[in-house]
Amino acid sequence: MGKLKKVAGWSSLAVIAVVVAGVIVSWQPEIAPRDANETHVFSQQQIARGKMLADLGDCSVCHTRPGGKRDTGGLAMEIPFGTIYTTNITPDNETGIGKWSYAAFERAMRHGVDREGHYLYPAFPYTAFTRTSDEDLQALYAYLMSQPAVSYQPPVTALSFPFNIRQGIVTWNWLFLTPGAMKTDPEQSAEWNRGAYLTEGLGHCSACHSPRNLMFGEKGGTAHLNGGVAEAWTAPSLTGSSLAPLDWSRQDLLSFMRSGYSANHGVAAGPMAPVIEEGLSRLPEQDLQAIATYLRSYHPAQAKVAQAQRLNDWAELKTAPLTTEGARIFSGACMACHAQEKGAQMAGIRPSLALNTNLFADTPDNAIRVVLDGIQQPANINLGYMPAFRHNLNDGQIAALLNYLRQNYAGKAPWPDLQEQISHIRSETEDR
Repeated sequence: MGKLKKVAGWSSLAVIAVVVAGVIVSWQPEIAPRDANETHVFSQQQIARGKMLADLGDCSVCHTRPGGKRDTGGLAMEIPFGTIYTTNITPDNETGIGKWSYAAFERAMRHGVDREGHYLYPAFPYTAFTRTSDEDLQALYAYLMSQPAVSYQPPVTALSFPFNIRQGIVTWNWLFLTPGAMKTDPEQSAEWNRGAYLTEGLGHCSACHSPRNLMFGEKGGTAHLNGGVAEAWTAPSLTGSSLAPLDWSRQDLLSFMRSGYSANHGVAAGPMAPVIEEGLSRLPEQDLQAIATYLRSYHPAQAKVAQAQRLNDWAELKTAPLTTEGARIFSGACMACHAQEKGAQMAGIRPSLALNTNLFADTPDNAIRVVLDGIQQPANINLGYMPAFRHNLNDGQIAALLNYLRQNYAGKAPWPDLQEQISHIRSETEDR
């Protein structure tokens, strides 16, 4: 019994020592608040550059809740362990970042720690933002601190145990954060390096378009930009491994970034639509060209665009028989907008379903979400809107429609357990 007590005693001391060491290692000091009476002096050129960088980083996309004032936070981001609410990034002294000095802002962007020393959840993609140059971080700070201060306190993020212990993020950072500005690759062109900087830094494309490991860190190597998940939507691969029927040419990439639409691939929907509208479409043309150059380096040297007409012609032939339930639903609900050569021209564009990546995907989630809720906020108003069929079609009808489209347009086998997945997604998105 005495030996057991000694073992228990030493074990308790070891646990206490580990906890104390963890607290010491993870502790971050508070950075003194900026004097409320201090006035900033920024040049108009610096502020304008910061505005462009804020667009690139999708700052307003994530930090503006539906119906809320711009950049005041409160956008709910649901993850498996609870809901994260984005913060107020206006220069309000009490609820925003008005008290943040540049040093505090830089620490958050490079190291994921806020002014008061609290670790930020990696839903804020500081692992990408850390790669931004000092000059650009200063310009971004200038822009944010020059905007109107708005008082709004977002809901408090409360995750389940142990994810509510923010100090534990220090371990995650050791594994997945490499702080510091991005270095140029001397083996590549200036345009490629510019594209890499924009894509991998403030653009944080890999945050959504790269798969995650069991600890939710981005996978590197050949998995980089090879497809991921964003807000329960599938973020397709940006590399040559994409399941799209046609490879992404340089012109496809530029068209999609400028307008949210590529005739060879389709329309931006879900979380990607605001990224186009609020971000990529506002960038200077030379930056879009640089991003296209960088992304094309992940693809075969020659894109296959000559097949587009053949695929469309094949799909047109397959739409003629209306012998199945799915075909009849398509004829009544979809053909007017999506049959390339049939019917009157509707408002907006008429995307080809024969080239739609969602129908070629391994999972039906994106296709289900688009049919259920349509596209109510297009990346470009000229693209037009797609109506929601949530209240017009039941789960069985949507399953029949999607399997018809997958078989007849993509030439793929039906998705397994499709109706059950439709029911699940309908249920989880009902309140939205």
